[in-house]
Formats: sequence, structure tokens, C-alpha cells
Amino acid sequence: MTLTPSAATALAPGFTATVQVPGTSANLGPGFDSLGLAVSLYDTLEVTTLAEDVLEFDLHGEGVDELPRDAGHLVVKAMDLALARLGYRRGGLRICAHNVLPHGRGLGSSASAIVAAIAAANALVAPADRQDRQWVLQLASEMEGHPDNVAPAIFGAVAISWQADGEYATTRLTPSDAVVPVVAIPNFEVKTELARGLLPATVPHADAAANSGRAALLMHALKDAPELLAAGTRDYLHQGYRAAAMPESAELVTALRSAGHAAFISGAGPTVMTLANGGAEADAVVEFIRRRNPAATDLATGGVSWRVLRLAVDLEGAKVEVHPGS
Repeated sequence: MTLTPSAATALAPGFTATVQVPGTSANLGPGFDSLGLAVSLYDTLEVTTLAEDVLEFDLHGEGVDELPRDAGHLVVKAMDLALARLGYRRGGLRICAHNVLPHGRGLGSSASAIVAAIAAANALVAPADRQDRQWVLQLASEMEGHPDNVAPAIFGAVAISWQADGEYATTRLTPSDAVVPVVAIPNFEVKTELARGLLPATVPHADAAANSGRAALLMHALKDAPELLAAGTRDYLHQGYRAAAMPESAELVTALRSAGHAAFISGAGPTVMTLANGGAEADAVVEFIRRRNPAATDLATGGVSWRVLRLAVDLEGAKVEVHPGS
């Protein structure tokens, strides 16, 4: 039975839920809408329940000048939906979002917000009403539209996800310790809707077959044979069609792959991710990008600058703590 907002239970005041969620890279080359990797960049959300029926919103970091601080924010929308499904209503809240993930760059910022909000809502209801992470996966995937970003944000590591009979499912793969993600984040955005709109309705059978083989190879490379990462990240389904929306990113991917590195567009772009085989290759990738694209690029003339980060694979996923509020 669906409760009306007035009939739903109000959250008990005086508690704080703190949620830390890793950034994610979806698709992983050939894994379109099915593969995702959690990385060591983290957004943090703190939600405190208040006795007074108000909404206070404090925002720090990425998006501070663009994002709303009211019920229109994605965090509030996701919390409201999660609470309604649990038979609760929001009541008074103080929300503090610390954003590290850049927006519109293909590192899962919207998935992080959705997962953090649902996890916080779930943590703030009565213990008997709390659900498990599979419930979080279902609702987050419903909101996001597919599970490839939210699954690694929830569970960490590499998530292999699919949908069957109206339910979302995922399984977790822990990659080799040798796998080191390196990201090159450009100073421009590409909206996911734009990137997805460039994809054709159908693809040649030969491309689908080739992509299937590379996706299978990638699983082996991630787990047991990182020397095969470059071959395993070759995509035939989406990156070529999206190149026009991010030519600088496509050119960097081509240059890195020509040099033997496992580079691809992260998510819907425009961030470029490379999965290096060990620290030495990771350092070489960082140096390659910096030599090719100096940070001093003249932005006034339309140039592109890149923020290059050597990261780690996050193995824990979203972490939630609940304690008395201040």
C-alpha cells in the first residue's frame, strides 16, 4: 500500500547519516551499459534529521555555483522517493553535500548523488524498516535508468550488471592489484543525454560479435591477465559514434591506444580513463598526457586543459554511518 505524505511516518529527529560514495566509470570500453568500475574519488553526504519542518542545504566543492539548494536537488528527490517507498516522509532535514566528483564528465556524479541519498534515507528510518543493498540497487537503477554506474558505487570494485524480469542484478569482480586507473578530466562537459543521442538504433552484426569477444577478454584481463587490458578495452558499440561530441577526448584515446595503453572514454565522457598494468605504466600514462597536453594550454582561445589523476580501484563501495545528530 502506498501511503500519502500526511499518513507516512516522519523521520525521528536528532540523527545524522553520513554516506561516502566512490566515483565510477561506466562502460569500460566494450561494456556498454553493463560494466562499471569504482574509483578512489569520493563524494560525501551528511543528512541530519531536525525537529522543525525545514530544509537546510549546504553545498561544497563541485557544482557549488550551479546546483540548487532546495527540493529540486537530485539528492532531495532521491531521498523523497526512497522515504516514500519505505513508508516515511522527509520532515526537517539539514543536508551537507561535499562534492569531489566533477559534473558532466563521465565519472558518475549523478549516480553518486542518487546512491548517497537513497542510502541516507534507508539509514535514517527505524532499524526494522531498513533494507539491504540490493534494495538500494533496485531503486538507484530505476532512477538512473541503468545499473552500470550505481552498482559499483554501491558495491565497489568492478560491477557486471544486467536486467531480467524487471529486476536489476549485479555481480562483483575484484580486479588484479596491478590494475591502476588513470583519468584525464577535461575542462568541458558533455551531457549524457547528448552522448546517448548520438548512438544508432542498430549496429552491424560483426561489430556486436567483436564487442562481445572483447568484453569477455576484458573480464579475464582485469582479473588474471592485465597485460591484455589494451586488447580487452577495445570498443565497437559506442565510442566511435560519440567522438563528434568530444573530439579532443577521442584524439587522446587514439594517441594513448596507439602507444599501447588501455585507454577509453569514461562513461558518456568526456573524461579519458586508462587502465594501467602496474605503477610504472600508470606513471608513463600520466607523463604521456602531460607532455601531449600541457596544463598551460591557452583556454582563452578555446584550448582544452586536462586534470590528470592516478587513482586506485575502490573495493568497498558506499559506506554509511548513523549517529546522534549535533
